Amino acid sequence: MPADAVSSDTAPPAADSPSAPPASASVGEPSIDERQRTARVLANAPLEELTELWENWPDPPEVQYLRGPEAGLVMVQGRTGGTGDRFNLGEATVTRATVLIRDAELGTDHTGTAYVLGSHPDHAGVAAIFDALLHSAQRPRVLSDVIEPLEQAQAQQEARRRAQARSTLVDFFTVARENAGPDDEEDAE
Repeated sequence: MPADAVSSDTAPPAADSPSAPPASASVGEPSIDERQRTARVLANAPLEELTELWENWPDPPEVQYLRGPEAGLVMVQGRTGGTGDRFNLGEATVTRATVLIRDAELGTDHTGTAYVLGSHPDHAGVAAIFDALLHSAQRPRVLSDVIEPLEQAQAQQEARRRAQARSTLVDFFTVARENAGPDDEEDAE
């Protein structure tokens, strides 16, 4: 991966902006909701698209793996009725990676972490790189060129999936018999 510097595009959002981080977060850090959103988009994105976006990224920074992509198991829990007592549903394979990107021009380092369902080390690695870029001065570019297009594509795919499932929907209903009908009198005998 090339060792070029990251360029600064824009400043972090203003404090009164809706996407501004909470006062307790450091300057330029995304909020928890935005971190969850971007992590979900990167984890659900196809590896081919992420790889293409990374290979075509202008001025890619130097990348160092702090924790190389590694697969492990996590326990998946469910709740009875969605709100009741927790129970262990089973185990799922998850791959995680943590990277450090260096901005030689500004002399700053940024860390990114990604978790991907399944055993996909390349996917976790590229997603971690984009997560690190989200903490850098290139955050606006990552949001506009990576996160938003992937999120829109995922929403369209989900809409198609729902429409296809809806086309196979069967409505079951029961016709209740009225009490004052001629059939009711015959049934009573």
